[in-house]
Amino acid sequence: MNRKFQHMAVFIEFLAGSGLAIFFHWVLDYKEAAYVIFAVGILLSLVTWLLREEIEKTREELRDQYLQAHEIPEAIARITDPECQTKASELMTGTKRTLALLQQGYIPLDDTEFYLEGAKLADQATRSIKAVDPLTSGWGSRGALLNFYQSNLRALDRGVRITRIFVVGRDELIDSEVQKVLFAQYHDDIDVRIVYRDELPTASDISGRDTNCSCDFAIFDDQSVTDVFIQPGKYFGRKTSQPAEVEKYLRLYELIEHSAQAITIEDDRIILAGEALAAAS
Repeated sequence: MNRKFQHMAVFIEFLAGSGLAIFFHWVLDYKEAAYVIFAVGILLSLVTWLLREEIEKTREELRDQYLQAHEIPEAIARITDPECQTKASELMTGTKRTLALLQQGYIPLDDTEFYLEGAKLADQATRSIKAVDPLTSGWGSRGALLNFYQSNLRALDRGVRITRIFVVGRDELIDSEVQKVLFAQYHDDIDVRIVYRDELPTASDISGRDTNCSCDFAIFDDQSVTDVFIQPGKYFGRKTSQPAEVEKYLRLYELIEHSAQAITIEDDRIILAGEALAAAS
């Protein structure tokens, strides 16, 4: 109804200007003034219509923003049960953390989404994949990880260079399951390296990055990163393609790579290449 009144007001302005122009033209026989009045009347009607349209559009946008800003607080305020209020507060806290991640350019991912996104990025890679993974027995035995590893093999077939630095404890390298994983990746032509857990970069070495590091991440073509959260929660990991954030992971990877060692095979056993050289000398 309000819109009709606005259109009627513009129409009335047009009629008033036109009537005044006709009066000057026919009654006063003042044609020049009539033409000027008619033109000004049309322009005023047009300006009035445009301004009212803009005001109406702005009003609707402000109304939508107000509703979005107050919809959730008003919904929480309507909760009367104390236990439900506590649950609502917990949900809001989690939502705020998620929004903070999104503001930084990170997309939070659950377990399945994380490995699916990693497989997609591996299939899109054209130059390199740089990965750091904690190595435990049974690594890669889960379905999601197996599918992710298959995408790594497809990338290798396209000529993509894959470097995977496994993080292990000093007494874990001799484990038969760990050896099995290392053999498989070594024979698949992945550049496998080992870094001992106690030789990882310290917090003081990591500049400009969250020092609560999972050391379980992958960098695709130096453009995108997937990273596993060190703390358990609703989401398993996150992905980012923000250049500034990717640069932080590249810096961390360089620090880890500096402490990593290549591997070799000796007597059907994976050992560090440095140990083989020491034994040979």
